Amino acid sequence: MAKLAQNFAKYLIHARMHATSIVEKPDIIGAIFGQTEGLLGADLDLRELQHTGRIGRIEVNVKSNKGKAFADIIIPSSLDASETSLIAASMETIEKVGPCEAKIDIVKVEDVRSQKRRYVVERAKEILRAMMDTGMPDTQKISEMIKESVRSWEVSNFNGLSCGPDVHTSDDIIIVEGRADVINLLKNGIRNVIAIEGSKIPQAVIGLTKEKTTTAFLDGDRGGNLDLKKLLAVAEIDYVAWAEPGKEVEELTKKQIFKALRERAPVDQALNKPIEDVSEEVQEIDASEKEAFVKILEDLIGTRAACLVDRELQVISKVPLSELADILPEFTTVYAIIFDGKVNQSIVDLASRRTVEYVVGMGYRERVRSGSVKILTLEELKGENFEQLEG
Repeated sequence: MAKLAQNFAKYLIHARMHATSIVEKPDIIGAIFGQTEGLLGADLDLRELQHTGRIGRIEVNVKSNKGKAFADIIIPSSLDASETSLIAASMETIEKVGPCEAKIDIVKVEDVRSQKRRYVVERAKEILRAMMDTGMPDTQKISEMIKESVRSWEVSNFNGLSCGPDVHTSDDIIIVEGRADVINLLKNGIRNVIAIEGSKIPQAVIGLTKEKTTTAFLDGDRGGNLDLKKLLAVAEIDYVAWAEPGKEVEELTKKQIFKALRERAPVDQALNKPIEDVSEEVQEIDASEKEAFVKILEDLIGTRAACLVDRELQVISKVPLSELADILPEFTTVYAIIFDGKVNQSIVDLASRRTVEYVVGMGYRERVRSGSVKILTLEELKGENFEQLEG
């Protein structure tokens, strides 16, 4: 919006002056005051009106062209409409400016309040549009927000492990991997759930499985298979439920959660379900690949570096591990990333984005979602016994 007149102004008189020769701003203002003096009586004398604040500062913008002068004149007025009209009409009686002939025509008298009203209306539209774009949550959304918040508060603690409030009293428990899984099940009304929260099965969970009927509710990926293998090695599991392939328990909808739990299988049947075995996966690797991976990885020990390897098992580049994310996009034929460090999710995600087939590290820093990337460690490649997830 254009700049508004002084706060007192109700009207703006817009006038246009034409002079037969060059004149200056003081000449024009002098002519306005001098040639209208006494014309409308003492009450409407411009000098007095300006002195009392009912006429504002007269603005004049002068331009010249080919020896003639033109000026735009603006006079703010706080008088009423009829008095302002008289002042405007008096401008057209001016015949001379400085030493030359001149003529002033009134272009318009603008109601400043209408300008302000237009601004208010347009601004109100903008504010309303922003409110509508942001949106107000409906009753159902507000209710769900409150329920989810309450369920988050319901997360309890059992020997330092996240759990639902019914774990202590229920005859049945559901074991999941992490706190996010607990919250998702609480959100959907399942309160007898506890998380193992780590790479090793806590003794507190092992003890609970000996006292209660236990269901292991596992992610539908490699990590879920690994968790089951660890649980079966130390705990007494009665049933096994699986998330949909490729999904984690924390991602499941209510319908998916209850479907998985309805379809839980007794542990002996679950054992008949093919469980991913790392040694079998390594055996699928070509012997030459396995040998090359082991040699490159052993040569990297202590270097904190990574080797980028192509399909011919040739090292394309060796880079500091800290610069891997910056350098990898420069190469388009990387088949494997082999590095002196433990596999984490960020490296797996980086490999996935660049369509790298293998990530080979010294071990696991955390549980990861591998997607299409094949992950190997030195222990796996050597076929030794190992703990899949290290703390």
